[in-house]
Amino acid sequence: MGFASRLPSIKLDLSQWNTRHLLKRLLRLAWQITLLSLGAIILIILLLRWLPVPTTAFMMGHQLSAWWNNEPTEIFYQWVDYEDISPHIALAVIASEDQLFNEHWGIDQRSTIEAIERALDGKAGGGGSTITQQVAKNLFLWSGRSFIRKGLEWGIAVLLETLWSKQRILEVYLNIAQFGRNIYGVQAASSRLFKTTPQRLTVKQAALLAAVLPAPSQFKADKPSRYVVLRQRFIERQMRLLGGVDFLEQIAD
Repeated sequence: MGFASRLPSIKLDLSQWNTRHLLKRLLRLAWQITLLSLGAIILIILLLRWLPVPTTAFMMGHQLSAWWNNEPTEIFYQWVDYEDISPHIALAVIASEDQLFNEHWGIDQRSTIEAIERALDGKAGGGGSTITQQVAKNLFLWSGRSFIRKGLEWGIAVLLETLWSKQRILEVYLNIAQFGRNIYGVQAASSRLFKTTPQRLTVKQAALLAAVLPAPSQFKADKPSRYVVLRQRFIERQMRLLGGVDFLEQIAD
């Protein structure tokens, strides 16, 4: 057999080798990016164990979206230490969002399974997110629903529970949760919505802030709709059932 007749075979072998080589390089690059991203997230989590949170992925996404739509907007946000926050708002968000906060390790398994089953059935897949998961999402991820984002959220939540105390997780949540269209954190919410400080929030004000958490761009804590008022009253009842602010001793550092 002549050399010319072997050329197609040689070209095919080279093509297969190039494809395999390219795939190996892409897989190696993807693995390196994954490791670097994980390392960066762990480093940020470790730093934020002690440092105030300067901003979040959600806040940056909010501003980027406004800029993209040519609607410049100001984000109202200011960090405040846990000691300067009323225990009423700390208890209110637990009563509203995650009553098993002191018991789980970042993920409420039963609520998560129920949310997945609803999603697979084509129903609304919301719910199931613990306070820790919401911190993970707001700090590092994006809005919207997808199994990829949810998987990342679970992983980061476990890291937060491993590297932070419960009180730190709650402190960060109270500082980065969205309470109004452009309002993030209890400092901005207290001053802009109720003309007060986080330390002086009353039970009613705290419950109103917690009541708008499911849809802070739609609901208004300072001008509550009937639905928000009903949620506020429900949250106040749940706060009493949890035992009042003494409940917070279970997560104290």
